[in-house]
Amino acid sequence: MSVCEEQKKNSTSLFSLKRINRIIENNNNSFVEAAIPKFDRHYDHWAMLMENFLRFKEYWDLIENGMSMEVTQRIEPGSVSMVGATEGQHKLSEDRAEAQRKLIEGQKLKDLKVKNYLFQAIDRNVMETILNRDTSKGIWDSIK
Repeated sequence: MSVCEEQKKNSTSLFSLKRINRIIENNNNSFVEAAIPKFDRHYDHWAMLMENFLRFKEYWDLIENGMSMEVTQRIEPGSVSMVGATEGQHKLSEDRAEAQRKLIEGQKLKDLKVKNYLFQAIDRNVMETILNRDTSKGIWDSIK
């Protein structure tokens, strides 16, 4: 084998090795989003797939338990009688109300995301039969 042929072979091998490394790096850095299971009117199979999907997304608790009581029993600043309370107690009440507001907004956002996944999973004909579309748990229970 001539020197020119050997250099060409080494160059090709090096190119192939670099290309393989680039492919491996791209695969390690990329993440394939899990597909939303489509409801095909076989509830048990779909429910197993969808439960797994929602557990992976860390949203299953909304289907299992619904939204927490804090969401339905919101306390507004000033709604609780603070007659005779100190300034520090007023501030504490406002801080609690703000923390609760953030918790409620977070829960509602999570529920909205789960509802979005459920809406994508079911077709229009099934959607029309669902009466309770207010929460993700309501939608799930209707499909069940």
